[in-house]
Amino acid sequence: MSASRHSGTTDELGPDDGPEPPDRGGAGSGTPPPGGPGHPGHPGGADLLAALLDGMDAALCAFDADGVVTHWNREAERILGWTAAEAVGRHGFAGWAVREADAEEVEGRLRAAMRAPGRQVHEFALVTKDGGRVLVRTQSAAVRGPDGTPAGLYCAFSEVHAQIDLERSIALSEALLEDASWGVVLVDADLRPAVVNAHAARALGTGRTAALGRPLGELLTQGVEEVENALTHVLAEGAPPALAEMWVGVRTPDGEKRRCWRSGFLRLASPLAEEPVPLGVGWVFQDVTEAKQGEQEASVLRFRGNQLHRAARAAAECEDPAEAVTVHLDFALAGFADHALIDRVTGGTAPSEAGGTGAGGGRPPGAPLRLVRIVETPSGGGPGPSTLTGRAGIPVRYADGHPALQCVARAGSVRAGAGSVAPDQAREWARTRQWPEDTVHALCAALRSRGRTLGVVTFLRGRGRSPFERSDTAYAEDVAVRIAAALDLAEAVGDRGGDA
Repeated sequence: MSASRHSGTTDELGPDDGPEPPDRGGAGSGTPPPGGPGHPGHPGGADLLAALLDGMDAALCAFDADGVVTHWNREAERILGWTAAEAVGRHGFAGWAVREADAEEVEGRLRAAMRAPGRQVHEFALVTKDGGRVLVRTQSAAVRGPDGTPAGLYCAFSEVHAQIDLERSIALSEALLEDASWGVVLVDADLRPAVVNAHAARALGTGRTAALGRPLGELLTQGVEEVENALTHVLAEGAPPALAEMWVGVRTPDGEKRRCWRSGFLRLASPLAEEPVPLGVGWVFQDVTEAKQGEQEASVLRFRGNQLHRAARAAAECEDPAEAVTVHLDFALAGFADHALIDRVTGGTAPSEAGGTGAGGGRPPGAPLRLVRIVETPSGGGPGPSTLTGRAGIPVRYADGHPALQCVARAGSVRAGAGSVAPDQAREWARTRQWPEDTVHALCAALRSRGRTLGVVTFLRGRGRSPFERSDTAYAEDVAVRIAAALDLAEAVGDRGGDA
């Protein structure tokens, strides 16, 4: 059934069928000649118009200047139940699509729309064929004839709840892209940002428009592969079942910073296609760096506390205090450093403590500071337990200004690093300091017991590890206290044995 009456009414609402000027519709112009396939007066024009109206997502009806229904599409039939055959030709809505009590008000609004410029929006209740009522939102506007006078009226309507759902969706989208307290990035099928909200732009260290169309590699310094892999997976398989935490590097005015973004991904598909056609991915993320760092620090503190406790229990079972020194060192190395060294001050204690009377005596004020290697971990091959060395008492050839010498001299911790240099230069830096060649980070902690500096413990990390931080220094000092106590006890026991 056609959605409109025959061509007489259609022609009345369409453009003038009179002859066109010579410069319109002539040979070579893009406008079809009068009566052509695109013209309502053409034999196929009414069918084309009916097909267009029936394909609309919104319900549509039209009236002529006398208020007679001339058009009624399938969406109007779906909402109200009245077919085009039942609707077309009726005068107004009164008595069938509108209750008699409401007819005057509804028709008054429609007539006002015919006289007013532009579109008029109203809400009123229509009656379905089975007697129910549907609240609809309408947009009405006049259809003008060739002379500019109103020739009729069209009225597009939809159920209010459907319109409200659409408005909510639009409002939600606008809010997410404007005022959300988390980052929202819409990525196209080429994995390039298409829309970026204000929060995401700040997180990326760029402007909202500056980020559009750029590869993610230009916006992130680290974590690009992980993010792109997630986006590609979502495009192919759909949204993941849970959130993902991703560490990325972003550029800031203070330099590059690592951030942890808790991310959710949604595949965007076109609602107009018969089969889902991916338009891109919605990436929603929140910065959880501080919380994540807090969790990691708490986990590290628990682990290190457990290691100290286990080391103390194991060292208490050692008959030889020197063995307890290696026990403390081995437990401390787990997850903390790659290598470790313990150097003992020759002649008892550091020169600044020459007045000491503890085990080992003091050092003459003018005597040079020398250190003897007494414990070390394997520097080649795989990891292994630390071993006691230095029985020959030969001092280590440390150059002036060596971090271990500085640590003993100031009785405090010292951190050192090779910095951002080439691998060859880093190896040379480690060799000159008498450390394994793969060392790039070092932390020296003084061995203090009974108010004396007995030596220094040095923890070393390779290139794949991060530099030592302040929290690492505190842990190294805790370990150093326990090693110093065991070392002091070993010397005290040895002196008593010698006196005996």
